[in-house]
Amino acid sequence: EKHLVLLRDGRTLIGYLRSIDQFANLVLHQTVERIHVGKKYGDIPRGIFVVRGENVVLLGEIDLEKESDTPLQQVSIEEILEEQRVEQQAKQESEKLKVQALKERGLAVPRADTLDEY
Repeated sequence: EKHLVLLRDGRTLIGYLRSIDQFANLVLHQTVERIHVGKKYGDIPRGIFVVRGENVVLLGEIDLEKESDTPLQQVSIEEILEEQRVEQQAKQESEKLKVQALKERGLAVPRADTLDEY
C-alpha cells in the first residue's frame, strides 16, 4: 500500500510502508520526495527512507485510483527545484520587507534562528 507522509519540516514523502513501531518510526520503500510549487510538482527518488516518529505530522494511505486524477502537472526534477528556489527567494524578500516595515514602526521581530524549537 502506497502512503503519503508529511514531515515536520514541510517535506512530503510518498512510498510503500514496510514497518512502523510504537513510536511511529517508519520505514518506507521506493520512496520519492514530492515537491509542490503552484500547480506543478516533481518527484525526487529517495529509495529506502527511515523516518523518526517525532518528525511525522501526517501519515495517510493513497488511493491509487484517484492518484492519477490530480489537476497538478508533473515536471522534471530540475524544473521543480528551480521553481522552489525562486519561490523561497520571493518569500525571503517578502519577509525582509515585513521586518523592515515593523522596524520603522518601532517593533522588534525575533529572528527565527534565535527561537527555541519547542
